[in-house]
Amino acid sequence: MTGYGLVNLKEMIQEVGEERTKEVLSTFSCPLNKDVEYFLHSKAIEFAKQGIAQTQLVFTSYKGEPVLVGYFTLSNKVLEIPRKSVSKTMAKKVNRFAMTRDIPCAMNDNYMISAPLIGQLGKNFANEYNKLIPGDVLLKLATDKVQAIQAVLGGKFVYLECEDKKSLTDFYSENGFVIFGKRNLDRDERDMQSGQYLLQLLKYLG
Repeated sequence: MTGYGLVNLKEMIQEVGEERTKEVLSTFSCPLNKDVEYFLHSKAIEFAKQGIAQTQLVFTSYKGEPVLVGYFTLSNKVLEIPRKSVSKTMAKKVNRFAMTRDIPCAMNDNYMISAPLIGQLGKNFANEYNKLIPGDVLLKLATDKVQAIQAVLGGKFVYLECEDKKSLTDFYSENGFVIFGKRNLDRDERDMQSGQYLLQLLKYLG
């Protein structure tokens, strides 16, 4: 997988300044998911500066110039996974990394694990730049970054959330993710999403 470069948003701000960074981010358009577009335009910089979540911008060369083709955002979360929602094979893998509460995991109906969240993932549809990177390549760039982080800090899982649409669930399923639950949308999220909840998906990075 060559031809793509990752630029950490926080480092970009430090190198070229916030105003120039905003100019670059303003070139991103994602009509298929307004939440992805809104986050990069309005929240990504503050989240990066505050250490809430870190955004990786994906560039490639087009007509001799670097262009923004997509991005993804990572943050660390603690997941609660119902035992009955995953297969026995996945349950064995999850159990190796599960954290205990006041009662042993063996007596608890849910697993608790710490895992990176791919909070945002999207391609840039401006000028048809989305055609310069397949969706599965963008997703692999994100999971590869997670694996690089976990090589230092430990862990084997990554998760994400998506709308309950067959095109999305098929895409993530084909890339090794399994559904383990759903999360009701917060009030301030509902304007950007078509449903009332998001599906939660998990992948083991073996």
